[in-house]
Amino acid sequence: MKGSSVGANLFALRSHNTALVLDLLRTAGDRGISRLELAERTGLTPQAVSKITARLREDGLAAEAGRQESTGGKPRTTLRLVPEAGHAVGMHLDRDELRTVLVDLTGTVVGERRAALDLGAGADAVVSAVAREAERLVGEALGPAADPEPDSDSGSGWSLGSGWGLGSGSGSLAAYGSLLGLGVALPGPLDHTRGVLHRVTGFPEWDGFPLRDALAPRLGVPVVVDKDTNAAALGLAVEGEGGSFAYLHLGTGLGAGLVIGGALHRGARTGAGEFGHQVIQLDGPVCPCGNRGCIEVLCLGAVGREDMEEAARVLGAGAANLVALLDIDLVLLGGRTVEEAPERFVRGVAGVLEELARREGAAGGAVPVRVASGGVWGVAVGAAQLLLGPLFGRGDG
Repeated sequence: MKGSSVGANLFALRSHNTALVLDLLRTAGDRGISRLELAERTGLTPQAVSKITARLREDGLAAEAGRQESTGGKPRTTLRLVPEAGHAVGMHLDRDELRTVLVDLTGTVVGERRAALDLGAGADAVVSAVAREAERLVGEALGPAADPEPDSDSGSGWSLGSGWGLGSGSGSLAAYGSLLGLGVALPGPLDHTRGVLHRVTGFPEWDGFPLRDALAPRLGVPVVVDKDTNAAALGLAVEGEGGSFAYLHLGTGLGAGLVIGGALHRGARTGAGEFGHQVIQLDGPVCPCGNRGCIEVLCLGAVGREDMEEAARVLGAGAANLVALLDIDLVLLGGRTVEEAPERFVRGVAGVLEELARREGAAGGAVPVRVASGGVWGVAVGAAQLLLGPLFGRGDG
């Protein structure tokens, strides 16, 4: 697949009907699904399904999985997704470290790397580190790249579409035909649509930096940029976490990713989820953002004193505000700090929510709290879903 145009064709296939079929192929797994079942479950005509699956097979994205047992008629041929036909890089760019994963079309991690990082080292150093880690991981997992083959249909080489902050096609990763691109997740706030950073708390020099446009030409593949919390929440939703939930991420900072009615909620200006900078103590300590008494500065202060019970209580106060405001179904906790003491954080946050439920007489009791799946790699895996999710109609990466 390294020299094919599969990656290009995947972007050409970004249609609603194709996404429906691809998602059913993905969830069917190795056992596969028949064309008749695809038609029944999508509501498409058998002819439309045949055209879509023929194109997917031609591009190497689908293959025969076998035949179903006969129920009286001719056994039906089943189709399955070919996981290795496409890959995406997901990167968690934190204030002090960089975690990078490579996943296949099913979201399975096929390679990972971790490296130290100083977000304050300047744009040139950080962009170089991001590009270097992506190049090393792809090379380790997929092997040496072949030269890209021209696209005979367009006559103009690869055509990855528009509106994705794409490179010129001549960057260091452009020759990997199965590579959809790079998803980068980092602390917000930022402009997801344009891939431009705003003032990351504690790092004002990043305000206005066009990270997507700095990376895409260098790598030669699509680049999508989003907040770490949004990426993690999207990854959880794609993996089957349903309903409306808040993902609270406590690591070097504090933020939230919101999924409402099964869809990631970024807000009108992509600023939703700046959870850590809600003020809960008017005369509290000064936060690096300039306010006093933000949840982030109170929570991280308690963590610094190794008072995890107090940190959990403060986190619970913020979670209670979200529950009261949005009436969500579930609170999920993640991030390096949570992973160090998961039971204490779950117990502390749950205690605050239980008190809220008792006070309000909430029907059904308190909103449940648990640790998010994915662990410390959850943000990086979610960042890869910024590329994969839209292909399957499972997110708006």
